[in-house]
Amino acid sequence: MSNSILKISNLNFRYDKPIFNDFNWEIAPGEYWMLGGLSGSGKTTLAKIISGEIKNYEGDVEVSFNENSALPKKVMYVSNWFQFSNLEGDRNFYYQQRYNQQAKNDTLTVFAELNHFGKEEDLNFETLEPYLKPFGFENFKNQQLIELSSGEHKKLQLLKALWLKPQILMIDQPYTGLDVKSRQFLNQALEDFMKENITLILISNDDEYPEIVQYFVEIENGKLLHRNSPKEFSKGEERTPKPLPFFLKNNQENEGENLIRLNNINISYGEKQVLRNIDWEVNSGEQWLLQGHNGSGKSTLLSLLNGDHPQAYANEIYLFGQKRGSGESIWDIKEKIGMISPELHWYFDMNANVGQTIASGFFDSMSLYQKLSFDQHQQLEQILFFFDLKEVKNKKLHTLPLGKQRLALLARTLIKKPKLLILDEPCQGMDGEQTQYFNQVIDDLANQGQSLIYVGHFESQLPQKLSHKLVLENGRTTIKTKIKEHIL
Repeated sequence: MSNSILKISNLNFRYDKPIFNDFNWEIAPGEYWMLGGLSGSGKTTLAKIISGEIKNYEGDVEVSFNENSALPKKVMYVSNWFQFSNLEGDRNFYYQQRYNQQAKNDTLTVFAELNHFGKEEDLNFETLEPYLKPFGFENFKNQQLIELSSGEHKKLQLLKALWLKPQILMIDQPYTGLDVKSRQFLNQALEDFMKENITLILISNDDEYPEIVQYFVEIENGKLLHRNSPKEFSKGEERTPKPLPFFLKNNQENEGENLIRLNNINISYGEKQVLRNIDWEVNSGEQWLLQGHNGSGKSTLLSLLNGDHPQAYANEIYLFGQKRGSGESIWDIKEKIGMISPELHWYFDMNANVGQTIASGFFDSMSLYQKLSFDQHQQLEQILFFFDLKEVKNKKLHTLPLGKQRLALLARTLIKKPKLLILDEPCQGMDGEQTQYFNQVIDDLANQGQSLIYVGHFESQLPQKLSHKLVLENGRTTIKTKIKEHIL
């Protein structure tokens, strides 16, 4: 291939094991590539090497920008997660901080973040305007970064990329956390990019991808292999179904008990009303699907249920039979709830090992600070075996591929056998086999009478045994219904 914009020759890199072994790749200007591979194969590491974030590799990575192009001579990498800082450059946030009116003012607003980026890259703000409304960001300018949900953070980084129009753009898991309309708009924007000769690398194993992608490759055993479509990407090993641990069985003794009752809930941040006149009941034995576009109020609603939102006291909320603010502590509430969300993953102690991570679920802490009882040790071993995590029990969370990190956090939600599971986009970062396996676990739990609330944007990646559905739009309830015969 001649006239390449990116040429990788004999790349070698290792963490605790080799990731790339004499890896080679050459890309011409304006080409659209999709990069796949099993979880942990090195996709994100490769993107960080190309962008210059990782420098301690062996081999050659040559970027040859077009000097005659009007496009910025930049390689931009949009990561799966966005790590923002406070006004002093610190990233030491805590999970509930996004709902704390005093503490959250410690971060930039969306407008300030975009303004800073625009000045740094010498961009005209008018060229950003066409992208704000389709992504639903026209009313987000004054919100703090810490207030945004994971999907909104992803869209903020995509907005920067669409605004900059770099000569090389890499997007890690482009659809993670995005609602249907946002995915459609992103696809159209990337199609328009092709006319401007931008070089695109999408890192994903999804069957969904922009139609204009030309080449499909995956990383396998440290080498680059060409494929005809994502359907040919390697699949993870199918997990052999195992019976649920004994302590997770038989959740039907309190079926019909009222777990949640919300009466005319209204939540506002200044002049912005996030939830409007919400009425909702969840009873024991029900499995709810919660949906809505990015910014519809889902995360705020869940924070009320989990006891994290201070405005819960100003509303009529009953949790597990008690009115919020009638004397119960936040720990009394959390004891009955097992929750996973992208935001909790962000703030979790990544230096904890897998065993500590899972065991922390007994105490609703972000790491393990207490000794386990004999029974708790037994439950930990059972759930490690059930999720095939025994071999990595003593490995630190940050050393694992993202999919396995999420499995460990999911195991954490189950270990105390909560009355209510709240699963907010639980399969983000998982490959197809991990997602299918986890949703089968959820279906098995549902068959045992487990009560749960499941948030998911992709209809093809949902458990089958969901009994009810609630849909939010602009903070209002638009659909609240029973799912007939568990069919979505």
